[in-house]
Formats: sequence, C-alpha cells, structure tokens
Amino acid sequence: MSASQIPPATAVPGDDVPTLLVKIFGKDRPGITAGLFETLAAYSVDVVDIEQVVTRGRITLCALVTAPSPGQGSTGSAEGDLRATVHNWAESMNLQAEIISGRGDNRPRGTGRSHVTVLGHPLTAETTAAIAAAITATGGNIDRIFRLAKYPVTAVEFAVSGAETASLRSVLAPEAAQLGVDVAVVAAGLQRRAQRLVVMDVDSTLIQDEVIELFAAHAGCEAEVAEVTAAAMRGELDFEQSLHARVELLGGLDASVVEAVRKEVRLTPGARTLVRTLKRLGYQVGVVSGGFTQVTDALQEELGLDFASANTLEIVDGKLTGRVTGDIVDRAGKARLLRSFAQQAGVPLDQTVAIGDGANDLDMLNAAGLGVAFNAKPVVREAAHTAVNVPFLDTVLYLLGITREEVEAAETHVG
Repeated sequence: MSASQIPPATAVPGDDVPTLLVKIFGKDRPGITAGLFETLAAYSVDVVDIEQVVTRGRITLCALVTAPSPGQGSTGSAEGDLRATVHNWAESMNLQAEIISGRGDNRPRGTGRSHVTVLGHPLTAETTAAIAAAITATGGNIDRIFRLAKYPVTAVEFAVSGAETASLRSVLAPEAAQLGVDVAVVAAGLQRRAQRLVVMDVDSTLIQDEVIELFAAHAGCEAEVAEVTAAAMRGELDFEQSLHARVELLGGLDASVVEAVRKEVRLTPGARTLVRTLKRLGYQVGVVSGGFTQVTDALQEELGLDFASANTLEIVDGKLTGRVTGDIVDRAGKARLLRSFAQQAGVPLDQTVAIGDGANDLDMLNAAGLGVAFNAKPVVREAAHTAVNVPFLDTVLYLLGITREEVEAAETHVG
C-alpha cells in the first residue's frame, strides 16, 4: 500500500464527543469478547479503549466506545436501542451489563509514570491497603493492578501515574520495611524492558555459601574465617585487608581441595531459573565476586554466564600459597567491572541490573540502573534501590515485569 492509500488516522475523541462505557460481568467462557463487539458493530461505533480482567473464572470486560449516530436505532433512539440490545445479549449469555454515558476519552493520566512491584509471602489485605494509601499520599494515582505471580511468592504490580519515581520510592521503602514486604519502584517506559545486562554477586547471592568458608573448613579454620567475613560484609573491615588475612589461613592446602569445594557449592533456590529465563529473553548475565575464579569459572560454564570475574588463589607446586594474584575484586572493583561488562555488552549503564547482599556490593548496586539487595545486611537494604527478602533468587524477575507465566514458558522451551 502506498503512502497515498493509507487511510487517515481516526482522531481521538475530544472532551465534547459523547461516549459510552459498556461494562460486562459474569462467568468467563470463550466468545464473550467477540460477542460483545459483534453486538456493538451493528451500531458502527468506534472503540476508544478496552480493558478485560479474568479473576478466578469471573470476567470483567469494559469497552469505551463512541455513542451511535442518530438514526441507527430501530426504535428511533440510537443509544437507547444499543442499550437494549447489549442488555438482551448479556442476558442471553447469563451475564450482567452496565452502560454509562459520558463524554470524551479517559481522564488524562498525571505526569510521572512508575511501576510499583510488591512481593508478599503472603500478601495480606492490610499490607495492600497500606501500600495503596502510601501511593495516594504521594499524589499518585493507581491506574492498573495485576498479578505477576502467585508462587513462590505473591507478586503484584501497580501502574502509577502522577508521582515522580524517586518520591514514590522514598515513601514506599520505609513503609515496606515496616510491613515486612518487598517493594520495588521503577520508572515506566521502554527502558524497563531494555535492561539487557544483569550482574550478580556470587557468595550468598547466586550461591548459598561463602566460598572462602568452604575452603576454610578444609583447613580447620572455619570459625576464624567466618568471623572476619561477617565483619567485612557489615562494612566494619577493609575488604582487601580482610581478604588477605583470610586467604593466608589457607596456605598449605592441597590444590585438590578446589574440586572438593566446587562440589560443595549450593546454588540459591531459583538461581538456575533466573539465569535461564534471562538468557532466553535475550539478557546478558554476569557475576563479580570477592571469592575465587577457581569456583566462578566453573559456575560460568555450568550456567552459561556471559561474564565472570573474581580473585584468583595462587597455587604453586600443587599447594595453595595463602596469597591471591592479580587485581583484587573489592567494593570499587565490582562497580568497575559492572561498567566494563556493560561496555562490552553494548548496554547503557542505566539499563543494567545489579544484585548483591554485602557492603562490598554497594558501589555496584548504586552504579546500576536498578540495584537489588538480596537478603542483604541492613546497611545494604537501606542504600539499594530495592530489596528482596525471600530466599528465591528468581523473584528478581518480577521486579523486571516478567510474569510467572513467562518464566514457565521459558522453562518449557529449554532444550
């Protein structure tokens, strides 16, 4: 079709144009939507807006249409004839109908659009009321609510307009902490779906373990190493100094311990699903770790990760020397690696996602477009964009607007 043959676009109805809001309620079954619009088609009305929701087998179908032109009704009143015809059709389908007269399109949405994702385990009515009230208090309007997932947590998303994303986040973060739920607030728009690089910490994030403690168990110094690790994660010790102090305790271990530790590593529940789903959706995925390449290299191969960087234990003559080689991957190093991975992936930094749990992840979380604190220490939860406090790593997918159905579809098509 040439440009001259393309019909002009129908103008959006102005505020003075008569419109009808047709609402249908009842038990869902195939053919309802087609039946309603076939009924309306007899009156040559234009469709302005449609919204349909099915909850536990009950349908709510709303259609905003232009009012019929005079003379289209067989009884002399076009609108009256349409109303009678729609009600008769609904009754024949054992449905209820409501038709409301008005003018123009929907009220324009306020400036500032955000997605507010709420994760509850469970999600209570009290929590939902508090979140909705907090959104209203910021001047925001809830335009739409829908469920993203029903397990392993209940995840719902509020589409909000009329409030700036940063203001919503500042109000909802403390509210969520008090309620014991996880809330993520991200700006609406194409950018959300365009976040094509996810970078994770490894220890206590991608995996359930602290790798250096697994090595320490073989060296008989697990308790001593664990205490230093905990202090470092709380931000009480310089990470590089603590790393050298802990690695020194491993000196003399036979290099065969590396394979033993690899076998002991436990992926976090949902980790494999998270990575597999992201990869199928076209994301690139990487890890940065204050742990060791002797483990992250194996994880990269097992999970098909695009990027991986960590410290390297020095091995000489088949023994761990108690030293690491190369540049230290510390707090600043993780942020630097995030930027490097983004550059290699061709992804703008504001379209990246970072996930971590410790103080040495903070620079990376703050540098990313979306920083997610996963079962993190208090100092990290308070500083990150959002927090997830359930033990399932794949719940991060819901923060990206990916539904459980999409996750399951990705799993089904895994070769």
